[in-house]
Amino acid sequence: MLFNSLEFLVFLPIIFAWYWMWQKQKLSLQNGLLLVASYYFYACWDWRFLFLLMFSTGLDYLAGLMMQKAKSEAYRKFWFWLTISVNIGFLGVFKYYNFFIDSFANLLQDVGFQAHYWTLNVILPVGISFYTFHGLSYVIDIYKKRIEPEHNFVEYALFVSYFPLLVAGPIERATHLLPQIKQKRKFECHKAIQGVKQIIWGLFKKVVVADNCAFFVNQIFNNANGYSAAELWLGSILFAFQIYGDFSGYSDIALGTSKLFGIDLLRNFNFPYFSKDIADFWRRWHISLSTWFRDYLYIPLGGSRGAKWQSIRNTFIIFLVSGFWHGANWTFIIWGLIHALLFMPLLLSNSNRSSLKNEHYSYKDFPKIGITFIFVCLAWVFFRADNLSEAWTYILGMFDFTRFDISLFYKNANYTLISLLCLTSICWLVFTEWQNVKKNNYEIQLSKLNLFILILMIFFMGAFKNQLSFIYFQF
Repeated sequence: MLFNSLEFLVFLPIIFAWYWMWQKQKLSLQNGLLLVASYYFYACWDWRFLFLLMFSTGLDYLAGLMMQKAKSEAYRKFWFWLTISVNIGFLGVFKYYNFFIDSFANLLQDVGFQAHYWTLNVILPVGISFYTFHGLSYVIDIYKKRIEPEHNFVEYALFVSYFPLLVAGPIERATHLLPQIKQKRKFECHKAIQGVKQIIWGLFKKVVVADNCAFFVNQIFNNANGYSAAELWLGSILFAFQIYGDFSGYSDIALGTSKLFGIDLLRNFNFPYFSKDIADFWRRWHISLSTWFRDYLYIPLGGSRGAKWQSIRNTFIIFLVSGFWHGANWTFIIWGLIHALLFMPLLLSNSNRSSLKNEHYSYKDFPKIGITFIFVCLAWVFFRADNLSEAWTYILGMFDFTRFDISLFYKNANYTLISLLCLTSICWLVFTEWQNVKKNNYEIQLSKLNLFILILMIFFMGAFKNQLSFIYFQF
């Protein structure tokens, strides 16, 4: 069930009305309804994988209780490593098994050995990377004694599978979401209105910006040899807007939908293309993932507390793992490696936090923003390409200036250009007004006129004919 589908347009009002009808009843009824709705929402993708989600949820719940009751450290470690191994094992089998077996077979063939192997013909369960990380953070926090385990199974299961964030985040923490689930919620009209505004903003990003950009991006990336350097550059730039509109659009719809139920989710994007450097970009892009890796991998590895070579090592590990998290393909690993290399000059010069010291913008910052955006677009080529060969072909073509041609955009780019201008203008106005808004209190501010314009653009410019799934559903 897609957020931009007719099914969701019917599903959401029904759950919303039923949910608030029980406002004066027990909290368990509201949470139970949300859990059933979440499982139904997930089952609409493939009901068979619902059992995998339930099993993972049950194991993490049980492990949390067992670690609390354990009378010895060895017993605590047993349950901790059991649930970590099973969760990572599921992720490895469904997402990475074929990648590792293919890579190993190719390596053997390169040194003269003929490899015989079998691969798994399985569908990747939608959202597995996201709900696995929900469970992992919960179990790790209990093991580290940062939180107490949840005894109410329904409340814990809702934390893991809450439908607005289930398939593409943001990646929530138990410390932020569980207290809201356990607390009695009252309907607040202004919060619901803000939620609707954010849903409209997210739909605009998805169906007007991202899906219109996809028309050109797919053509160009599917036949890079047939286009000029200018068209290849435009293709990479349009993909940058496509993936931002697609993913941040999903996040806005998720945050807005959750507001309708009186629950605040973590902010996942903070205008990343207005970043002054790569470090700043990663503080603004997919915030819930980058902070997850920071807290559960980078800091345990030593962070930046040790020698400079340790900081460099830890930085490369973080970016490479981040790339690998996105998919079982060398293109994602190279994408992560590129960002690590771009991060190195900032780390070596101790300027990776400079943007935090000066959050105000002036005309002098525009060259920094432009340069950062260009590097991000170059890296996106590897993210979008199907394999390394196609990525290298595309990159080489971007610097082949023997011919200049943008005829592809002459007759078909009207909707796309208008949507990008509208997106950039509103983002800049909101950004300059709300630079210092805290993550947990993020609200998109739209005037009635802007809201009306966005609704008109959704109806008349939205790419509904060929309904496209969200890009991050594949991760």
